[in-house]
Amino acid sequence: MFMQLRARLQKKKLLEKYLSGEGMDYRQIIALFIPILIDQAFIIGLNLVNTAMISSSGMAAVSAVNMVDSLNIFLINVFVAVATGGTVVVAQYKGSGNDKMVSQATAGSVTSVSLIALGIGLLMMGLHTPILNLLFGTASPDVLDNARIYLIGSSISYLGIAVVQAVCGALRGVGRTRASLMLSLIMNLLYVILNVVFINLLHMGVLGMTLAVNIARYTGMVCALVYLFKVDTALRVRFRDLFHIPLTMLRKIMFIGVPFAAEQMFFNGGKLLTQVFIVSLGTYAIATNAIAGSLAMVFQIPASALSLTIVTVVGQCIGRGNVADARKFIKAFLWIGSASLALIALILMPLFHPLVSIFSPPPEIIDDLFVVLLVNSIAQVPLWAVSFILPSALRAAGDSRFTSITSMLTMWLFRVVFGYILGIVLGYGVMGVWLAMNCEWAVRGGVFLWRFRGKKWFAHKLI
Repeated sequence: MFMQLRARLQKKKLLEKYLSGEGMDYRQIIALFIPILIDQAFIIGLNLVNTAMISSSGMAAVSAVNMVDSLNIFLINVFVAVATGGTVVVAQYKGSGNDKMVSQATAGSVTSVSLIALGIGLLMMGLHTPILNLLFGTASPDVLDNARIYLIGSSISYLGIAVVQAVCGALRGVGRTRASLMLSLIMNLLYVILNVVFINLLHMGVLGMTLAVNIARYTGMVCALVYLFKVDTALRVRFRDLFHIPLTMLRKIMFIGVPFAAEQMFFNGGKLLTQVFIVSLGTYAIATNAIAGSLAMVFQIPASALSLTIVTVVGQCIGRGNVADARKFIKAFLWIGSASLALIALILMPLFHPLVSIFSPPPEIIDDLFVVLLVNSIAQVPLWAVSFILPSALRAAGDSRFTSITSMLTMWLFRVVFGYILGIVLGYGVMGVWLAMNCEWAVRGGVFLWRFRGKKWFAHKLI
């Protein structure tokens, strides 16, 4: 009993030393983090289940969904980036205690993100055939047919997920992560349930997944708006506020959102180009990359949750003008992020065969999958946190332009060019593309650490 009490006191002292500051203590940070962790676990876990379900329709369906999802990630992250701009502005106003401006920032985020998503969705529906031919023209005809159905359906759903992302981002900015979690769970659990019905029971394949994603995202949108207008007591947004947004507020959101959106376009454009490399290697290579990518995200669940949590924590610290707290929390988050990646890898790598079996992969790719995942698991322990958690923190402080330019340059100079050399020219295939990605993490993380040691990252006046 005495030893347990002593261990508990030591743990409390550590938490107070590294995760408590003047404006926020470890209890508040844990309360922010846990709902985001659960949300990320559900999102990534459900993505894993969905990939496994569609695999029952054959490798052509898996390849088509993976190809289009690489394009979806590229496009969706554009308006998610603008929503992140809203999160940062909301968090800083919350830290400064200005509730009126918190409401304006929330309304501005929802409006701008919705318009961008609607425009992108309409553009993709109109140009789906030339886009698929340009990017994936070398894929087999059955893969392209499935990809066409999934791309049109995904484009229709963009507005739904955009509104959910904007509302959830604003809720995270004020620390209402439980409400954000509930909205996300409604959308994602409904998506999985509908996939079970349409894919497993009705055997509708890619068309079934397309119907499921639209019904789930628009249901999530309705729930998010009802919560925002009728239930919420922190953001105080009214329906008419969405149509009367001051230009000064939009500029603040776009100051963070536009560079981040540009970064996401270039960053995910580079990932899309590496996907094009992989398509040229054949259907097995596409499936290897798809399954390895899904499993790698499982390893990154706690670290991904930390990268979202730190936006609220640092944003509120900067809003209060407390740079010392921001520095302290960033350092703690980086160490915790790397430790979580090591711990999850040690737990999950011995379970590789049971995990991979849910995808029913062809035996020919299992050894390649193991090697790719093992190398990536080792590389991400020292590299992932500084490459992803740290730029989230810098962006929350208003240092969006530097982080975006750095990410774009390293992505294209290292991951794309080096990935093509290793994967295609030197013949290392999927493994070469993944090694190039790990190298890019190292370079990018090194630049962000150099920036963090200086003073320019917190010199921006956003509010």
